[in-house]
Amino acid sequence: MAPRVRSVEARGHFVFVRWEDGSESRYPCVWLRDSCRCPRCFLRSAGARRLRPQQLELDIEARRLLLRGGAQICITWSDEHTSEYEAEWLKERCFSEEARAARRAELFLPERQYWGSDLQLPKMPFEEIMCNDESAYKWLCTLKKVGIVLLTGAAARQGELIRLGHRVGFLRLTFYGPTWQVQDKADANNIAYTTGRLCFHTDYPVLQHPPGVQFLHCIKQTAAGGESEVVDGFHVSHKLKEQNPEAYQILSSTAVDYVDVGEDYCDFAVHCKQRIIDVDSRGQEIRINYNNATRDTVFDIPAEEVRPFYAALKEFDDLLNSEEHKFTFLLKPGDVVTFDNWRVLHGRRGFPASPEATRLLEGAYADWDVLMSRLHTLRRRLQGSTDTAAH
Repeated sequence: MAPRVRSVEARGHFVFVRWEDGSESRYPCVWLRDSCRCPRCFLRSAGARRLRPQQLELDIEARRLLLRGGAQICITWSDEHTSEYEAEWLKERCFSEEARAARRAELFLPERQYWGSDLQLPKMPFEEIMCNDESAYKWLCTLKKVGIVLLTGAAARQGELIRLGHRVGFLRLTFYGPTWQVQDKADANNIAYTTGRLCFHTDYPVLQHPPGVQFLHCIKQTAAGGESEVVDGFHVSHKLKEQNPEAYQILSSTAVDYVDVGEDYCDFAVHCKQRIIDVDSRGQEIRINYNNATRDTVFDIPAEEVRPFYAALKEFDDLLNSEEHKFTFLLKPGDVVTFDNWRVLHGRRGFPASPEATRLLEGAYADWDVLMSRLHTLRRRLQGSTDTAAH
């Protein structure tokens, strides 16, 4: 049921709205004026504000208030401008702590589920998430929560990741192309293009903004070896913080140099500094930046800090490789593993070299902004269909 307003009044620099359910919301006048939805102040076709900060009066007040049937409030301001606000629009933007907390919870979705070797790898049919909105929404929510989802039953041919990219929006172009083929190559320009073991790593810490999500599609699998390994980097970071806070502090504060130079989609020479454990202002892990293959020999820290850094790095790496934390599985042709490249470190066991290409994976990246946009549009679409069905 749509919210309805019982009464509205202005007090100083605030407008107070009393709702029919007995609750009350308080709205700052300057925010209301800034959020005016009239054509002069707001371009509805773009969902964009026209009003500029220079046009705002910080001490603006509501001169006249008009309540229209409990569903709309009309305000004439001290600058003589008139604005109209729908009750439902106002309710969704309530400034109460409870309302703000609910919006934050909805925005960030859902809480992380940490795992180790006990991972129950989530699996979903590839074509189902391609064709069914509820399945696609579940896939994206699970990917955000667990960090990894295996999609099964894709065609064992190149091009399926292009389809998946169109499903979420678009893929991330990098120096290795819109998609790239993981196979044994002569004069390999990436360590992944060999038959040797790949240590646990995240992709592209050499970029200022590494891709958020990685897709790997198995097209051919070797007869022996080649098993995939994954580990929850956030879970391991917590373990490191518990057992050695000093090591955690070193890895979350030391800027490590990364470098990648070569030629593929185009020629490139990329350099970047990243903290291996990247945390936000609250101390919450937001990204793991660890790729030993592209860690530069240049190290821009005082010489006396180098040995403590290596001690911290080795402890972190030992935790990553412990049987308690890593999960091993074998991709089959048609499997597409999708995982959070900011959280999940991945690796691969070695496999025998062969004159024929016995193992072929196609890879691609997407940004979390793109996937979260699709998640939110799918949720709105599904909520809309539920509302329609209810009526």
